[in-house]
Amino acid sequence: MRKLLFVTAMFLVVSSAFAARFEETFLDKTMRVNYFHTGNHGEEVIALDSVVSDGPWPGSRTRLIDTLNLGNYYFEVIDRETNQPIYSRGFASVFGEWQTTDEAKERAGTFAESVRFPWPKKPVQLVVKKRDTNGAFQQIFSTLIDPSSRFVNPSDRKPAGHVWNVIDNGPASEKVDLLVIGEGYTESELPKFHKDVERLIGKLFATEPFKSRRKDFNVRALDLAEPASGVNRPRTNDNRRTMTGVQYNIFDSERYMLTLDDHRMRDVASSAPYDFIEILVNEKQYGGGGIFNDQATACVDSAFAEYVFVHEFGHHFAALADEYYTSPVSYASGGTEHPEPWEPNVTALHDPANVKWKDLIDTSTPLPTPWDKEAFEKHSHEVQKERARLRATNAPESEMDKLFTAERTWETQLLGGQKFAGKVGAFEGAAYEAQGLYRPEADCIMFTRDEVGFCRVCRKAIERIIDMYAKP
Repeated sequence: MRKLLFVTAMFLVVSSAFAARFEETFLDKTMRVNYFHTGNHGEEVIALDSVVSDGPWPGSRTRLIDTLNLGNYYFEVIDRETNQPIYSRGFASVFGEWQTTDEAKERAGTFAESVRFPWPKKPVQLVVKKRDTNGAFQQIFSTLIDPSSRFVNPSDRKPAGHVWNVIDNGPASEKVDLLVIGEGYTESELPKFHKDVERLIGKLFATEPFKSRRKDFNVRALDLAEPASGVNRPRTNDNRRTMTGVQYNIFDSERYMLTLDDHRMRDVASSAPYDFIEILVNEKQYGGGGIFNDQATACVDSAFAEYVFVHEFGHHFAALADEYYTSPVSYASGGTEHPEPWEPNVTALHDPANVKWKDLIDTSTPLPTPWDKEAFEKHSHEVQKERARLRATNAPESEMDKLFTAERTWETQLLGGQKFAGKVGAFEGAAYEAQGLYRPEADCIMFTRDEVGFCRVCRKAIERIIDMYAKP
C-alpha cells in the first residue's frame, strides 16, 4: 500500500511539472498552421499558407511529445532557444495517399493540409518530417513561426453552426475530444442529424475498447444547414458545394469519401474544441474514409453505416490499417517486397520471433497462421464482380446492401470456423496485399463487415491513443 501511495504521489508531481511547463511555454489557445503540399510520385514540396487561431487549446497539457511512432509524417514544434521539441505529433495525409496512386505518376498535385498545436508564447521552429523507406523520419520542411508577427492572425472565427454536447465527461484538456460534424443536411433535416449522431456514437461506445473507456471521452456535435440534401458525387453527376467540401469518388474510388479542402474543414471545425473529427454525411450510398490524425467520414443511411463509422474512426483515431485485400483500391499494390508497416495491426513478418504483437500470441499458435485463404478469396472475388456490376448499372443502394449482407453471413461462418479463430497470430492477407503482409486475427472490423468488433491488437492500439489524450 505504501508503494502504491508513493507511485501515485510521484505521478502527481510529474503531472504538475508538465502542467507548469505548459503554462510557461504555451497560451491556452490553438495555433493552426495552414500549408499546401505539392508533388508527384517521387517529389514533394510544402509551402506555408497562413497561421490562424482555432480557439482554446483542447489537448493534453502533460502529454506534449508523441512517442508512438505512428504515421507517414511527423511534425515537431521546437523551442528556438533550447533547440528542443516542445510539442510533436505523428499523422498521415491525403497527399501521402495520393502519392501512391497511378495519377501521381502522370502529373503533380496540390493538397491543402494543416497542423495544430498549443499557441507558443515565443517564436518556434515548425519542422515537418516524412518517414523514409527504412522507417526513419527525415525533414522535408521547416519554417519559423513568430506568434507576434503581423502575418499571424490570432482572431477566432464565429461558430459555423450550433454546437451541442453528446457526451460530457469533463474539461477538454483531460479528455479525448471528438467532434461530429453533420454534412449534407438541410435545416429541416437537422433533427435527423441528431438521431444519426446518437445512433452512430451509440455504436462506437458499444464497441470495445471504447465501451470500457467511455468516461475518457467528450463528444460534441456541430449542426450545419445546407441548401440541399447530400454531398458531391461526381460519378453520378449529383453536384453539390458544401461547407466542408466532403465528396465521394476520392481518387476516383466509388466508395472513398473525404474532403480535399482541409483549410475549409478546419475553419468549420474550429467551432468547437476537438482532438479528432468525424463527418457524418447525409447519404444512402455506401462510403466513407479515414486518415490518421486528419479526418474520418461515414455515410449515415447505408445498411452498413454503423460499421463504416466505427471502421473509419479506427483509421483516423488509432492509425489502424485496412486489413482487407480483395476489394479494389486506388493505391499501388502487388509489390514483391514489403518493408515493415508502421501501422500497429499489420506486419510483414520478417522476424516471426519478434512480431510487433508477440505479447498477445500463444506459444501454440504457428506463424504464419493457417486459414482457409483460398476459399475466402474465391468467394470474395465473386462478390467484387457483382459489386462492380451493380455500380456500373447504377442499381438501387438496397441491392448493394443485400449483397453485403449475404457476404457478411458467409464470411462470419467461414472465418469463425477456422482452427485459430479468436487467436492472435499472423494471418496472410492484409493492407490490400494478398501475399507478404499479415493481420493479427482471422477476423476483425478492419478486415470484414462482420459483427466481431476490433481484434485484440487493434484494441490495444486504440487504448494507447486514449492514454495519450485522457488524464488518468
